Amino acid sequence: MTAPAATQTTPALFSRHIAVLILLCMGCAFAGNHIAARVAFDDGAGVLLAILMRSGGTLLVLTVLVLWQRQRLRLPPGAWRWQLLLGLLIATQSLCLYSAVARVPVALALLVANVFPILLALLTWALGGPRPTARTALLMGLILVGLVFVLDVPGRLASNSSIGPQWLLGVTLAFCAAFVFACALWITDHKLSQVRGSVRSLLTIFIVFSSVNLAGLSGALTDGLNLPATTTGWLALATLVVLYGTGFIVLFISAPRLDMPRNAPVMNIEPLVTLLLGWIVLDQLLSAGQIVGGVIVVTGIVLLTYRKSARAQ
Repeated sequence: MTAPAATQTTPALFSRHIAVLILLCMGCAFAGNHIAARVAFDDGAGVLLAILMRSGGTLLVLTVLVLWQRQRLRLPPGAWRWQLLLGLLIATQSLCLYSAVARVPVALALLVANVFPILLALLTWALGGPRPTARTALLMGLILVGLVFVLDVPGRLASNSSIGPQWLLGVTLAFCAAFVFACALWITDHKLSQVRGSVRSLLTIFIVFSSVNLAGLSGALTDGLNLPATTTGWLALATLVVLYGTGFIVLFISAPRLDMPRNAPVMNIEPLVTLLLGWIVLDQLLSAGQIVGGVIVVTGIVLLTYRKSARAQ
């Protein structure tokens, strides 16, 4: 998921309690999107089909909004190749994350994928950016410790049970989603920062939609376009389209008024809501140790993000 940046003319900000309420609702919407995706996958729907419907619905609404605002799809010289790469990275992130959701408990996949702030900080440093401070390094360590418990490493070592291929593949895909998303954020900040947020969002979704179509037509992913077997699967697909589209469009419209540098950490409610919905809807319940690890991960991410936000003000 990418939140669109503010437009060039910044309107008046919402009061903080309104902004926080909107971001909480958006976090819940994105969480519900992943739960609906798992329901659809369990009913036989293909991963590519889910991404195709999600990106297609969002693209349609974004196109109407951009045309209504009479914005021109113009990029600075040399920016097109970075815009194309950004779209392909977001498409890859969506594919990896949905594939992880189809294989492991949804909350576990989201918690692993949400370590992207660590990867972004390390990537920025590796590419010539500032070195992480001691406090940032400590928070990264805290997040990794929490992740050890989320993955139930102590329990798996104690039981001497073999790790199933689906579990291993699911966790690996979630890590890949985190890494790819970190790369996408780096490109957004360092190569496309001068591009109008609405234009960048529309082009990114268009590239995602187009690349998923090509992948489906080429047969690159076996069973990627499989249809759901029952009405339940179709309802789940419709739900994920509505939830993701609503969340993305509301952020698209409201981002300039939400004071994102200050309030963005609120969005980290998503994996916790996913844990609750996963238990209620899917009967997926993590162990006590995994829940504690999840709280540690989310707390570390919030502190890491909040520190960057405070410095940016």
